[in-house]
Amino acid sequence: MPDEEVLEEGVLNPVKPEIQDPLLQAILEENGTPATAPTGEEQPNPLPNPTDIVDCVVIGTGAGGAPLLARLAMAGLRVVALEAGPRHDARTDYATDEKAQAFLFWNDERLSAGKNPVAFGRNNSGTGVGGSTLHYTAYTPRAHRGDLILHTEFGQGVDWPFGIEELEPYYEELEHFMGISGPTPYPWDPSRRKGYPLAPLPLNGAALLMQKACAQLGIQTSPAANAALSARYYQEGIGWREACTNRGFCQAGCNIGAKASMDVTFLPLAEAHGAEIRADAFVTEIERDAQGSIVAVVYEQYGQTVRQRCKNLFLCAGAVETPRLLMLNELALTSGQVGKHFMAHPGVQVWGTFPEDIRPYKGIPGGLISEDTHRPKDADFAGGYLLQSIGVMPVTFASQMARGRKLWGQALRDYMVNYNHIAGINILGDCLPHEANFLELSDEKDARGLPKPRLHFTAQENEQRMNRHAEKLMRQIWEAAGATDIWAFERYAHVIGTARMGKSGDDAVVNPDGRAFDVPNLYICDNSVFPSALSVNPALTIMALSLRTADKFLAGLKA
Repeated sequence: MPDEEVLEEGVLNPVKPEIQDPLLQAILEENGTPATAPTGEEQPNPLPNPTDIVDCVVIGTGAGGAPLLARLAMAGLRVVALEAGPRHDARTDYATDEKAQAFLFWNDERLSAGKNPVAFGRNNSGTGVGGSTLHYTAYTPRAHRGDLILHTEFGQGVDWPFGIEELEPYYEELEHFMGISGPTPYPWDPSRRKGYPLAPLPLNGAALLMQKACAQLGIQTSPAANAALSARYYQEGIGWREACTNRGFCQAGCNIGAKASMDVTFLPLAEAHGAEIRADAFVTEIERDAQGSIVAVVYEQYGQTVRQRCKNLFLCAGAVETPRLLMLNELALTSGQVGKHFMAHPGVQVWGTFPEDIRPYKGIPGGLISEDTHRPKDADFAGGYLLQSIGVMPVTFASQMARGRKLWGQALRDYMVNYNHIAGINILGDCLPHEANFLELSDEKDARGLPKPRLHFTAQENEQRMNRHAEKLMRQIWEAAGATDIWAFERYAHVIGTARMGKSGDDAVVNPDGRAFDVPNLYICDNSVFPSALSVNPALTIMALSLRTADKFLAGLKA
């Protein structure tokens, strides 16, 4: 899939991590190593000295936590990162096999509610050192100027507390640090100061069909920006990374390091500058002093309860676990906005069958993009969306067929015979914040005895209108391309909002610099702080916010 979003129900994750790859299990058993034991660098850390105080604790090592961890370590601060999942070795742990790679996803059960309940499991969240970037598919377009000022443009939603000019230097830094492959100049933003450092990746079958059909319809397209290397690239802190082999199973983890996940980019850089990363560390408690400042973090690791004292806390656990931790610890609740205004990108897909041999598992999944629909002239909705071609793995596609077309048994097998002739397009569009969409703690407990999160989501009129507009256009594209048996699959991607930033603590959890209004040494940095959803994939913007938050924090220390 073009992002980390794939519709699959969550299942309860065992507290002790298991190695899922059958081949790796057999090898370990032959060598006398238990398949459930931590391997390599996953060994328990020595217990911290109870009197030891670090400058910063960072919870989460994904797109929100890893860049700022590196920035803080490079500034000479003593920093510790806590990651709920294990440390993986991509060379031995990753297989080109969907089922074997389920361990990359946050599989603890999350409860969904509302008229359009959002699926979890392999949708949205990851576990392991590197977080969701281990299984994201590296689609990294920049947000547009208009994405941050929806209320100014349309009178709906809310504006961000700063403009796109605050993010642009970080976008540029990220693109060149990680080695993003993309078109120069960028068709929908030709005035950029720097182009992408690498040429675009090759287009796969679906992208080539979409490109040809869009040209017939007068829709401009371009190879997409992807955080996957189209050529060898030198990575600070890790050395040379190899080019993408176009195997298409990005969501199953990249075993050669071509994809710019945090475990091969910012985290090695952070460790090279003295940061400590503690894997399998599930945070349960955040302690405060009498004045309300955070003084320590308590976590569970390999059956032990560990307490780490700190001067500052950066919460980067994502738009589900971040508000869940805040609620469990009654932190930053004064505004009443924690868990509120949950958003999920409209991501309707349109599929068709072609006489050509497409082989949708090959190539970078999101190869082609069009942003002509960022502000469609005939729109009856606020905001906009992008179009992208889709690559899809076979088990994922079969799962979507069962859900979207209710095919099962022989009917599903008959359709899947055509898998190599299937191609898809999808959108990713703005979602307006709405009071009916929110996260709460349920009465149901997980394996650790903690309340499970329940997320309510109902697509409002604006999202429904956007989906109708996009589905009509995508059907036209596939008709022009010669598709038969065209069908649509409605879905909602990513989890966004739930701890939004703003200029006032009356209606926001954190200020424009990411600091909580009512906890002086708490910072939040992930997609939970987005005031609006944006009309593009969130990963690059999360990373840009991470670097910006770190820089604002460091500037405050100097002041």
